Formats: sequence, structure tokens, C-alpha cells
Amino acid sequence: MDIGPAATQQAAPTGAEAVPDSRGLNLCRVDPWLVPVLSLYLPPDLLAHLAPHLDRIGALAGGRLDELAGLADRNPPVLRHRTRRGEDAQAIEYHPAYREMERIAFSDYGLAAMSHRPGVLGWPAPMPPAAKYALTYLFVQAEFGLCCPLSMTDALARTLRRFGDPALVARYLPALTATDLDALRQGAMFMTEQGAGSDISATAVLAEEAADGTWRLTGDKWFCSNADAGMALVLARRVGGPAGLRGVSLFLLPRERPDGSSNAYRIVRLKDKLGTKSMASGEVRLDGATAFLVGEPEAGFKQMADMVNASRLSNGMRAAGLMRRAVTEAVFVARHRIAFGRRLVEMPLMRRQLMKLVLPMEQARSMVFQAAEALRRSDAGEDGAYALLRILTPLLKFRACRDARRVTGDAMEVRGGCGYIEEWADPRLLRDSHLGSIWEGTSNIVALDVLRAAQREGSLPVLRAHVAGLLGNGAALEGALPLFDRAAALATRAQDHPALARQAASALYHLTSAAAMTWEAGRLDDPARLALAEAVLRHRVLPRDPLADADEVVPDALLDRVLAA
Repeated sequence: MDIGPAATQQAAPTGAEAVPDSRGLNLCRVDPWLVPVLSLYLPPDLLAHLAPHLDRIGALAGGRLDELAGLADRNPPVLRHRTRRGEDAQAIEYHPAYREMERIAFSDYGLAAMSHRPGVLGWPAPMPPAAKYALTYLFVQAEFGLCCPLSMTDALARTLRRFGDPALVARYLPALTATDLDALRQGAMFMTEQGAGSDISATAVLAEEAADGTWRLTGDKWFCSNADAGMALVLARRVGGPAGLRGVSLFLLPRERPDGSSNAYRIVRLKDKLGTKSMASGEVRLDGATAFLVGEPEAGFKQMADMVNASRLSNGMRAAGLMRRAVTEAVFVARHRIAFGRRLVEMPLMRRQLMKLVLPMEQARSMVFQAAEALRRSDAGEDGAYALLRILTPLLKFRACRDARRVTGDAMEVRGGCGYIEEWADPRLLRDSHLGSIWEGTSNIVALDVLRAAQREGSLPVLRAHVAGLLGNGAALEGALPLFDRAAALATRAQDHPALARQAASALYHLTSAAAMTWEAGRLDDPARLALAEAVLRHRVLPRDPLADADEVVPDALLDRVLAA
């Protein structure tokens, strides 16, 4: 009897079985590289202490937390201007699912506090940035919106500690770093105005000093995320101050005045956004609101940039997390969906497409932890670490956030029509991914900031030395260092020809991430990770003939590692 191919094919499931559902996956356990890579960036004792917490948050992100995120996304916050008795008292109502996620993030895990004080998760000292980003990287795979308040609370605490008057720090820092929700005061930054987005020198909100040494802020802020936060950092122009950036100062704006009364500002309305629907972003009108000067009056933008850069690093981490969740979903579907008698993962074109999703995701993860380590070293005062951090941060924010838009969209396609339905996580991942390229500076602004870091901070030679150190003698990733030198030369030319900024930033990012993965591969003795680094050079740096008919074969060992989720 002739047994043709069709007779040996596996029958496709029907009904519900035909639609693979990943609900309940532990997003930590199904990630083949998270813990191994993390072992290179955290001390062994801290990683051992965090292991059960990483496992638990991975389970939450694939289960209960994901359910809560879907509920909060479908039930966005509502602004109430008056009480039912007619009292003029504003309040934002959040769905109970959002409130439960706040408890998990701020209280159970202390994600906004762990870098600032001891005792969080039972650890006797403040934790390094890599610990915070590892946990949040898992959290964001379920919920993106709440990570904005988390990031801003964390970054505000950092900026206040660095630049605030000791009395101001003593008054407000404990509330920012509280893990008791009743004591917690979340943070925000009110920076954007209709006429002053990225152009801070056009700031029009006015600040006038009062007789008691506090300041009164007047004017409108156009986009204020976490609009009802307990306190916000605000940029405002001092009355009588000089024109331009020197006249713009940084102020701490509490929701309540020191006497406990409501401060003099109103939330005009909430924004109807494409994504991050769970979190309240609004327009704020300041009517002589009481505020406190932070740091030097003429250094307001420079000091606010500290908070912005911290938020940009967090933004890159969130983009990496969104990509990881999208890849996890795509790989799960590909391994369990049967079409034409085969699992999708067995089909050559699908395997190729999955690898194209994995590559930018793994680049972003390595760059997140490279930047986190640079931040730790910078805060410790190590020579050259600030210059390194200053360029790694915009590189990560620029490229990873753009990659996330494509990865989440292409991963949605693997699920097919179901991927377009709001009952699944895919649409939420796609919508949220688009914010990264806008928040804390659009792609053009951040690419230009890479050039600014190179020009003003001398970051290019520091980055070159760092990349050379990651590559060692260069034998493992042959040709990478000469390519980096060409990218650095391009970035230098771009300082006089800014239209090249995006091209230069992409080249520096790809080569730095390839070097980082090469270093990780050597430390882990992991050929598969080295193969990823080599793929970065071939597919994202070196020229390719788009009409060539030869397809590069992806090593089976690498595919097996990547497709194990």
C-alpha cells in the first residue's frame, strides 16, 4: 500500500484544542536565558535570595497578574470632579484590579523602594539596579501601565535624594519609599506643555517665590501621567529669571500642602490613550500651587534630566519585557498549533521568523543589564561609569523601544486572527509598545541625545573601551571592534550632520549589544548565546544582498534553546 505524506501527518485538533492558550505559564521558568544571564550581573548571594521571588512573580505574570492587567485595561480610570454631596473634591476612581496590581508592585515586592532603602524582600541593604529591573522585567510582561508610576516614584526618590535640601528629603523621601500603601505617596513628573514638549526652554508655567520661602506655580501642564500622584517634580519658569533654560527651575509639588489641605491645582481631564489605559494620564492646571525648589535654581533642566534618564532606562527595560512576553506567546503558539499536519514550529519559514523576533529581544535584555551595571558603578563613583551610563541609556531607549513595536506586531501574527482579539494579550502588548518611542523623548530626540552624550560627556571613547573589554581579544566575535570604530566615526560625523543621528545610534547599539552577548556567552560557556551575537552582526550590521537566494541555516542548537518555551 502506498503511504504518502498525508497518511503520516498528525491530525489537526479541532475546537478549543486548536487555539493554544498559554495562560498559567511561569514566565520566569519558560525564559531560557533570564536566570543564567542575571547570574552575571548580580552577586551570587543576592541572586540566591531573589530566586524564589523571581519564580513567584514569573508565575503571577503568567497567571493572576495577567488577568488583572486585562481587567484594568478594559476598565480605565475615571475622573470625578465632585462628591455625591456636591463637594468640590476631585478623585480618580480605579478598577479594583488596578488597586490589586498596585499592592503587588509597591507593597508585596517594593519595586519602587528597593533601590533606596534596606529591608525590601528581606534583603538587609538597598538592592542594585539589576535586581529591581529583573523583577520589573517579569512584572511588565503582564502589566505595562502601572510600571509608569513605579518608574516615576523610583526616579523621583533618586532625584530628590541627589538634589533636594536635606530638610525636604527628610520630609518627603520616606513616603516615596514606603511599602505600606497607606503611607505611600507615589511620584510623577509634570513636564510637558502644549508649547513645550521636548523644547524645555519654551516652558511657560510660572513660579513665583512666596514670603515664606516656598513657591507658587501657575499655568497648564499638558500631559501628566499618574495625574493624582502624591507628589510630582515640575519644571517652571521663575518670575524675573533669565530667558532660556537658565530661567527654568525644578520644583517638588505635593498633592497636599504641609498643613494637610489640598494643593491649588486641578486635573482638568484624563487622556483617552492608545495604550497604558490602566493608568491615569491627565491635563493639570496649576492655580498658585505650593511647591518647593529642588537644587540649584538655574540647573532645573539638568536636574530633571537625572529623573528623565532614569525613566529612559526603565523605558528600555519595559520594551525588553514586552518583547520577551511577545516572543513567549509566539513560541508557545508555534509549538502547540498544528496546521497542514505539522506543528508551526516545524515549518522552516516560521522558524526563521521566530528567530527574527528573538534577536532584538535578546539584544535589549543584554543592554538593560549592561546599563543597570553602569548605573550601579556610576552611583558608586567609579571613574568613567557616568559617561558610559550617559550613552548606554539613550542607545537602549532609542533602539529597544523601536524594536518592540515590530516584535509585538509580528508576534501577534503568529497567533493569527485570535492575536487581533482583545481577549488575548497580543493587542495590549502592541498598543503599549508604541508608547516607548514617545515617552521621555521621541526617537529623534533620543538619537540626538546619543550625540550629545558623545560630544559633551566624552562618552564615545569610554564606550569603545567598554566594548573592547567585553570582546576580550576579539577572537570570539571577529571583526566586531573595527566595525565599532566605523560606527563611532559615523557618530562623530553626525555631530555636524544630525540627519545621521538615527543611523549612528542604531549602529552603536547593535555593536554594543553584540559585544555584551559575546561576553555573556564566554562567561556562561554558551555557544548558543555566541551564535546570537554573530547573528546580530550578520543581520543588523553587515550589508546583505536582498536578491540573494541563499538562506542562512540557523544552528539546531540555537533553535532548540530559543524554541524551548
